[in-house]
Amino acid sequence: MTVSAIILAAGKGTRMRSDRAKVLHEVCGRPMLGYVLDAAFAAGASPIAVVVGHQTEAVKKAFPDAQVAWATQEPQLGTGHAVRMAQASVPAKGDLLVLCGDAPLVRAETLSDLLEHHRDTEAAATVLTAEVDDPTGYGRVITADDGSVLDMVEHLDATDEQLEVCEINSSIYAFRAEDLFSALAEVKNDNAKGEFYLPDAIKVLLAREAYVEAYEADDANEVLGINTRGELAYAASVMRRRILHGHMANGVTVLEPSLTYVEWGVEIGEDTEILPFSVLRRGAVVGRHCEVGPFAHLRAGTVMEDGSEVGNFVEVKKTRIGARTKAKHLTYLGDAVIGADANIGAGTITANYDGKAKHETRIGDGAFIGSGTVLVAPVSIGARATTGAGAIVTRGHDVPDDAVVVGVPARPLPKPGKAGLPAGKAGLPAGKAGLPEGDAR
Repeated sequence: MTVSAIILAAGKGTRMRSDRAKVLHEVCGRPMLGYVLDAAFAAGASPIAVVVGHQTEAVKKAFPDAQVAWATQEPQLGTGHAVRMAQASVPAKGDLLVLCGDAPLVRAETLSDLLEHHRDTEAAATVLTAEVDDPTGYGRVITADDGSVLDMVEHLDATDEQLEVCEINSSIYAFRAEDLFSALAEVKNDNAKGEFYLPDAIKVLLAREAYVEAYEADDANEVLGINTRGELAYAASVMRRRILHGHMANGVTVLEPSLTYVEWGVEIGEDTEILPFSVLRRGAVVGRHCEVGPFAHLRAGTVMEDGSEVGNFVEVKKTRIGARTKAKHLTYLGDAVIGADANIGAGTITANYDGKAKHETRIGDGAFIGSGTVLVAPVSIGARATTGAGAIVTRGHDVPDDAVVVGVPARPLPKPGKAGLPAGKAGLPAGKAGLPEGDAR
């Protein structure tokens, strides 16, 4: 059995009070539309058409590799009109899912179950519904004892008796495509907004005495549409719990999930421990047997190899940390490559930005970086090399393997019996004392 899908993503989202298209607002580091696309593909939908309108090019740009057909709705004249704009992009027959691009919590499993129920009952249309404690503002689905749909009413049009119904319309549907498109041809826009509404196609089918079913989602959160910043925050909290439980199911210890923020797309290996108040952003990769936190911040491009540790108030960005290397306290590591078994002392900074461009710092295997060291990129610290506490290693003044450097600017530590260093070697020329440019960003 084949199934196609149409995802409605054309709206502006006025109540979001934002210049950004609603479906581009992020939930745990990812535009909400991305989750809906994943669910549709995982449920077996192909082809998939996405209806865009507000900020069309921005939405397309956010998903450059999406294997979808883009259909433009301009002007936006309602959900029924939106589906008609995508009609040419999907098969005229077969099963068809209609989804909302602003409902990121819907699961592929739920869509698969909806389709199975739709096929088993041989319905012309099946509405995904949910029971909610407070249905205020939602359209109600009126069903018979056998679960078939008798009527669908908007909140403002409902009678007092209908307002007591807590089963709501999710605006997610499974249709027989030919029934949907023939019904849409009869939908009128004789309403206050002059728009064509998709639920009116259900009314047309009911008037034809076609069989319409309701399928109730197990979790009402799945049908939540995002219309406000408050709803966006709530959806993010639900998604964050899902993400963390997924990692825990794969062998990761999260000591306090309510105090841990891990975005979509983060990879974490088995037997790694995430301590409270840590933030792991999309694109971070953490190996096995690592320790993160508390109060650690891993940004995009961070790679922690097996057994490495990042601790209190350490921020890492676009940096590879070698196996068993430790950076435990008050440190910024940006645009760096660090070898295995190194120790990064408290207060270390890789000063990667010179005001115009970012530069790389390299630290070799077994290096010992003393507390308060500033490494002004581009610079390399050799294997097993040591920097003294408070040392500032200036740009381009690489430290050789096994060397020890101290001071501001950093110079090689004299060997026993040697008196100091001549000017101009391993540091700034005589008379050029002071700090080089470079800061941490």
